Amino acid sequence: MVRLTALAVAVVMAGVCQSTPQPVASPTPSPSPHTAVADAVLQQGDVPSGLNLCAGSGPFDTYITNLQPFQPELAGRLNDQWLSLRTQGATGAAISLFTSDNSACTAELAAVSKAKSAAAFVAVFADEGQADRAWQTGVLGFTPPAPGELPPGLSRGTPTGLGLSAWTYDRSPVRLACWHKSVFVALVVLSNLDINAFKAATAAVNARLN
Repeated sequence: MVRLTALAVAVVMAGVCQSTPQPVASPTPSPSPHTAVADAVLQQGDVPSGLNLCAGSGPFDTYITNLQPFQPELAGRLNDQWLSLRTQGATGAAISLFTSDNSACTAELAAVSKAKSAAAFVAVFADEGQADRAWQTGVLGFTPPAPGELPPGLSRGTPTGLGLSAWTYDRSPVRLACWHKSVFVALVVLSNLDINAFKAATAAVNARLN
């Protein structure tokens, strides 16, 4: 029988402890911050050449203030709609407008004119549930069609390519998309631009909504 002294046992145990790999604690990954609304809206590279950024683009509060001297009735209506979104949980919003004619910078979204234009509005909410409920209620006066009630030009859900909580309107000269994704609600409106420009604009905004 082999007998190990206390010292020998200690040496053996020390060798085992040193040779056994110890688990390394991995840090818990931090959640990615949500995209800022000013970065989520349409950017110059997202729209066709020949369209220039309107001076009123930026935080939605600022847009409403800049619109007031030119279109006080429209500014008041948009302010009411923005307050409604805030009561539903919106914590911030931005808008960007690009036009071929400066006169379109103060026009109502989706208004029929000869100018080419592209606009995007994005609002961020405290959580996804609030964003989805706000989308269902309507964004800046644009309300989704009821399921099963789709007049010509209207699509809802997966056929839009923007998810279940989405609807689009495509009747030249106006093309429009409104959808909810993550904690965001987005609205994209194009006038006198083709379907390729519309798809590129909605895809660009949708890719930034995390």
